[in-house]
Formats: sequence, structure tokens, C-alpha cells
Amino acid sequence: MITIIAFYLFATLTIAPALLVIFARNPVHSVLWLILAFFNAAGLMLILGAEFIAMLLVIVYVGAVAVLFLFVVMMLNIDFASLRSGFTKNLPFGLLIALVLLAEVVIAVLSRSAGPNLVVHHAVVVSGPVQPNIVGIGTLLYSRFLFPFEIAGLILLVAMIGAIVLTHRSRGDTRGQKVSRQIDRRPQVAVKNMQPVSGEGVSL
Repeated sequence: MITIIAFYLFATLTIAPALLVIFARNPVHSVLWLILAFFNAAGLMLILGAEFIAMLLVIVYVGAVAVLFLFVVMMLNIDFASLRSGFTKNLPFGLLIALVLLAEVVIAVLSRSAGPNLVVHHAVVVSGPVQPNIVGIGTLLYSRFLFPFEIAGLILLVAMIGAIVLTHRSRGDTRGQKVSRQIDRRPQVAVKNMQPVSGEGVSL
């Protein structure tokens, strides 16, 4: 009974902030509601026994992504009037996407009877004592799914390099660092001993 009550509590507190993210007029409030939704989704994952996913939701999504959204929204000077002006123009396209997503949800609900069959054919049989799900994920990730994991890492690396290249701009009013000249510089050239007269200082 306690588990059922906790499930419905976390589910309600996940759906309600998710709706408030959409309907909130202030984008800062939307990000704060999003953080609350992530926390409650983490609670749902704990009830399901997926503590690793719950930890990812709190550390990655709340601790990094949502906080980054909050800082970006607070720092940028966004003209919200111009954003709202195109609402009616893009409304048909938004309704079309909403209908497609709704159709996907309906198809997924109607085909739930195929779920047990898929689980039987694709489930990973774990022999031996029961282990925490973090250990199970790590074992599968670095053994059976090692190659896709490495490919995903390479794709993220390429995306990061591409973002740096696209956003990098060379400016003419700045002095760049030349590491080779700094390494080749010798103390005899860089340092000069002076004997200034008292009260006169050093003339450069």
C-alpha cells in the first residue's frame, strides 16, 4: 500500500510540474518546474529499483542541464513579445506534431500485449546471485555493448569538436599565445640585470 501511495504521489508531482513547464509564462519558472519534475521522476525510478537512472536524473539533468537552462534564460535578453507573435502562425504545425505523438502513444498502449513476448525473446539471463542494477548495467555496458558504447563516445567527441569549430571566431584585436616562442625563450633574453640609481628608477 505504501508503494502504491508513493507511486501515485510521485506520478502526480511529475505530471503537474510538466504541464506547468508548458503553460508558465515566465521561462525561469518553467525551468524551476522542470527541476521539480526531474526530482519526482527520480523518485519513480527508485520505486522501480532503477537507482542508477534516478541518480542520473538528479546529477546530470538537475545538476547540470536544468541549472544550465536556468542560467542561460536568466542571462539572455530574450524578447518574449516577438516569440509569442509567431504562435498563431506555427499553431497548425504544432497541432500536427501533437497528433503524431498522440498516435504513437495510442499505438504503444494498444500493442502492450506484445511486451511480454519481446521480453521473453530479448531478456538477458543473469545467472548467480542477485546483484545491484548499477553492477549489472556496468557489466553489460563494458562487455556485450562495449562497441556501441565506444561509438557513442566518438560521436559525442565529434559533436563537441564541431561545436567548438563552429563557434570559434578569430579576432584581430587580441594577441594570441605562441607557445613555441615561449618555450624557446632563454633567461638571458628574458631577464636583464639593472643597477638603478637611488631615486631615479629604471628606464624601460
